[in-house]
Amino acid sequence: MRIIIIGSVAAGTSVAAKARRNNLDNEIVIYEKDKDISYSVCGLPYYIGEEYIQREDLSPRNPAWFKKRFDIDIHIEHEVLAIDVSKKELEVKNLQTGVIFYDHYDILVLATGAAPLKPNIEGLDSEHVFCLRNIISADKIKEYIKARQPVSAVIVGSGFIGMEVAENLIKTGIQVAVVEAVEQVMPSYDPEMSLRIKNELQDNQVQVFTGEKVVKINAEERTVVTDKGSVLPGDLVIISTGVKPAVGIAQQAGVELGTTGAIKVNCHMQTSIKDIYAVGDCAESYFLMDGTPCYRPMGSTANKTGRIAGDVITGGSLSFRGILGTGIVKVFNLTCGQTGYTEREAKKAGYDVEVIHNIKPNQTEYFAGSSELVIKAVADRKTEKLLGVQIIGKKGVDKRIDVFATAITFGAKAGDLAHLDLAYAPPFSTTKDPVMYTGMILDNALNRDRKIITFQEFKSNRKKFTVVDVRSNRDFEKGHIEGAINIPLGSLREKSEQLLKNQSIVVHCNKGVTGNAAQNVLINLGFTDVYNLSGGYKEYKTETTF
Repeated sequence: MRIIIIGSVAAGTSVAAKARRNNLDNEIVIYEKDKDISYSVCGLPYYIGEEYIQREDLSPRNPAWFKKRFDIDIHIEHEVLAIDVSKKELEVKNLQTGVIFYDHYDILVLATGAAPLKPNIEGLDSEHVFCLRNIISADKIKEYIKARQPVSAVIVGSGFIGMEVAENLIKTGIQVAVVEAVEQVMPSYDPEMSLRIKNELQDNQVQVFTGEKVVKINAEERTVVTDKGSVLPGDLVIISTGVKPAVGIAQQAGVELGTTGAIKVNCHMQTSIKDIYAVGDCAESYFLMDGTPCYRPMGSTANKTGRIAGDVITGGSLSFRGILGTGIVKVFNLTCGQTGYTEREAKKAGYDVEVIHNIKPNQTEYFAGSSELVIKAVADRKTEKLLGVQIIGKKGVDKRIDVFATAITFGAKAGDLAHLDLAYAPPFSTTKDPVMYTGMILDNALNRDRKIITFQEFKSNRKKFTVVDVRSNRDFEKGHIEGAINIPLGSLREKSEQLLKNQSIVVHCNKGVTGNAAQNVLINLGFTDVYNLSGGYKEYKTETTF
């Protein structure tokens, strides 16, 4: 059997390696139009900013290595121009010589990846404007910085790559501005979580312009102009507005696309045409929780789907179960992690959601370097299942987001989190880990009438509520919600007669724990409609300050 794979980054080489492990006799050929193979796209921003990271660190294997190790033939700088499905034939162009030839396949795998989304901007083709997509583009950026020594840079877009590039350009001493067309940075996060990322950028001398579109890049003046009239210095411009699935060759062959615009596949990575598979960034995924189609191009998913296809092609039984869109990114001193649905996505998918904000230390607070984690969790009120989590903090985000991803993968209910037997020692966690606390808060809200109200819900219905601030008088005097009544927790029982038992009450403290205690007091005293403000006054301040 002759297996041909188009594309040789994470997904394509994973297909080939798994197929070879399963079968030693099949012919395996990869055509790649780029010069580099099997490289780490995620490492490109750090290659630009960190001198100790070398080119070979990102792409440690070449075609000769694959030939020797796996007897796989990889032809770089070869572009597949067309697919003839009826003949099972490919038209291929050798980009080095210009020679066009034909090849045949028994099995074809599309691993064509993704292409940068290029916005409609005047001056986009200027010589100081770059898209960071592969090692060659990273080489060009590094060479440009070394030769031209730019003083200022504008990054258009604020996704994962944009954030990482911003930090790494700052490290080189370049003044950086980020321009984002929507009203928040990191659009994959919920708005109030992205505020913390914006603040971190600004604290590290990155200018941030949200809700503005770049309309012109002036090559002569080295400026960037937005639709709101901002004129920003830009000796260097990086376009980081996302990617789209590279599906041109698939469409030419008549392969069906999914609702996301990527190639539609089943759980075995098979497309609508027999003997053609699709993997990685060109293929559509679906959410593990409910099967909703999604497009979340990630290196981890590319490797996973490639391995599955390689197995199925050679008679194996692996199948794709879906993804959670789990991702993590470093933004200066913050780590930002997410998995599953955001609140916005869950509501769009039709869920009746319970939403909480849990602000807890990453480790026992008396340890030097202890810092806060802000955890936003979303659960389905009907099934009580966890739907998604976002975490922002300086330490310990990675291990918590992975625990949450594991829990969602296996269908955990919110209350199950409190029963996890997680590792504890003061340098690493707290006795009740933030993951466990998240489950307790959700379970209390879902099953024990300890209702949580988010800032946005509170803001929308402010006139309905009496606000009781149960912090100390000193904290109250430093700042408080307008119109709030200050009754410290220790005085709440004796002063509860100031409140009407049938009125809607929102209690709050600094972060939420004491607010929950006050909520318990009032409920036990016979109050019937008591809410605890999610994340307390700290969350309130975050959402009203920026």
